Amino acid sequence: MSTSATKYDIIVGVDGSPESKVAVDWAARDAALRGAQVHLVHVLSSPAVMTFPEVPVPSGYFQWQEDSAREILASAAETVAAATKDLKVTTEIVSGSPVPTLADLSKDAQLIVVGCRGRGALARSLLGSVSTGLVHHAHCPVAIIHDEDTLTARPSKAPVVVGVDGSPASEKALEIAFEQASLRGVELVAVHAWSDTGVFEFPGLDWSALRSIAEETLAERLAGWQERYPDVVVHRLVVADRPAQQLIEQSESAQLTVLGSHGRGGFAGMLLGSVSTAVVHGSRQPVIVARSG
Repeated sequence: MSTSATKYDIIVGVDGSPESKVAVDWAARDAALRGAQVHLVHVLSSPAVMTFPEVPVPSGYFQWQEDSAREILASAAETVAAATKDLKVTTEIVSGSPVPTLADLSKDAQLIVVGCRGRGALARSLLGSVSTGLVHHAHCPVAIIHDEDTLTARPSKAPVVVGVDGSPASEKALEIAFEQASLRGVELVAVHAWSDTGVFEFPGLDWSALRSIAEETLAERLAGWQERYPDVVVHRLVVADRPAQQLIEQSESAQLTVLGSHGRGGFAGMLLGSVSTAVVHGSRQPVIVARSG
């Protein structure tokens, strides 16, 4: 059943897990900043017993599943109301496999938000299958929200961090990062890590010259966005380090990290880049992966 329109501002995947509740709270606060609407979605997946024909589905299972879904969505709507007032919220229950179902809905969204893990997560150090699937296959930017204790401990004036490598994907990340920093009234840390290999001791390489080129590249990429968002104070960080390692380190003191879905040399339809994969898995703070349709 659906109470939603065709187009969505922010979609939140809801499954009743603690991580899902944190994702709903984050999405509500983000929507309030942007004057956006929140669309809460719960996906009804087929019961595992259906994969074994000799095992019948328990009587009343599907009614119980729908009733549970309604309760989960009602609780999520209460979380939105507790986070911010006067926010328009719609809800939807859909049947299918969570990743392709949510990915399909993301075609009509500005942002899709999920918790880092859902129900049944086996290891706290790994992302859940839904969040992993969406950062590979969504058609809009994906926000992955991590543990509640790290969110509540983060100062409201902590900066936004963005990874910049000169690729089209990082240009989309810059657009999101500048908007987020401006709406939140915080500074922006633009990170350009200019050694993909970490081979710092190669003989004959002029690292000072390479650094100058990297600083020039970063300045060029930031120039237009700084003109568009003059209220955002930008700190440029150019380091001879692996990008993923540096972004994870910077995310520890940030309230949000934004990066492209793949970096230099990326092609549309490729799997998530190695840097994005490492940061999404390694960061303990919210991360937005700047995917697009």
